[in-house]
Amino acid sequence: MDFNQELRNNLTTASQLSNTFPDIKINNRIEEILEKYPISIPQYYLSLIDKNNISDPIRRMSVPSFSEMDLDGSFDTSGENDNTVLKGLQHKYKQTALILSTHKCAMYCRYCFRKRMVGATSDEIAINLDEIFDYIREHKEISNVLVSGGDSFLLDTDTIEKYLKNLTAIEHIDYIRFGTKIPIVLPDRIINDNRLLDLLKEYCSKKQIYISTQFNHSNEITHQSIKAIKLLQQAGLVIKNQTVLLKGVNDNPEVLGMLLKNLTKIGIVPYYIFQCRPVSGVKNQFQVPLLKGYEIVEKAKNIQNGNGKCMRFAMSNTKGKVEIIGKGLKQNEMIFKFHQAKNPENQGRIFSRILSENDCWVDD
Repeated sequence: MDFNQELRNNLTTASQLSNTFPDIKINNRIEEILEKYPISIPQYYLSLIDKNNISDPIRRMSVPSFSEMDLDGSFDTSGENDNTVLKGLQHKYKQTALILSTHKCAMYCRYCFRKRMVGATSDEIAINLDEIFDYIREHKEISNVLVSGGDSFLLDTDTIEKYLKNLTAIEHIDYIRFGTKIPIVLPDRIINDNRLLDLLKEYCSKKQIYISTQFNHSNEITHQSIKAIKLLQQAGLVIKNQTVLLKGVNDNPEVLGMLLKNLTKIGIVPYYIFQCRPVSGVKNQFQVPLLKGYEIVEKAKNIQNGNGKCMRFAMSNTKGKVEIIGKGLKQNEMIFKFHQAKNPENQGRIFSRILSENDCWVDD
């Protein structure tokens, strides 16, 4: 089945939601949530949910909650609007260009940090690709490009080829990254598209291609997702994982530790564990306090063997990508370091904050 046909079978309506999950009743509040934050769950990903468990981690990441109407927080927690140089193109860090290639995903994560746009509006996505490619050619300090979204692998294969053809031809680009959860939520899009795999293999011989994906729980590591990952690896791509620390999903050292071990077992490099962002509709539902999160991450890291210890616990705020290093000497003191900084003067800078037990974010 073509992946677009498969997407047409996604769970997308309140009635489908109620028929699948008997504890969810159709009412005005559910309709209001879905109008503001659409739902879309592929049948494959839906099959991973234990329908009898209201706390199932896959359900928690994909099925709407009334908590989403809590608008405490921000819709742009890392200053993406301020970093936009052309429609659909962000240039926050000197060496990196980020392209918002689409506002669509195969599955709409309930904790999405681009909740303002994903599935809802195309106002921020790239339209004039030639103008974007010209900008990248002119800015020789850019050495890598991240094609993000939405989900970049939800683009049709011809469009992916256009990205690859143009970006691999730019001499000062070292490598290209695609941000995608397709191996996790719709693996057949990769498994059944030989042309996509052939293109990736062809262009990977010109420039190294990386996949930045996001496994958040071991229940997402299935025969199908492993098959998709292996096909990408056989095409020469390097797969790196960016887990988000999520309350009720992986905020347990054993659960998080097992995820990291299972990833390295199949050749995926744990790259980051990200602190969940204080996004409106997400903040009070999914964020784990920093002091608690640090303990969880450290305990999970301590049961790893080698590559599982390579990841960084970090947050992306308006100032940059900030690594959460560890505890200081003072009570509730946390040490941070700018892993990447928007302002070059902050690059590598170390700072500390005294946190309360409930503090989940630092952005000053």
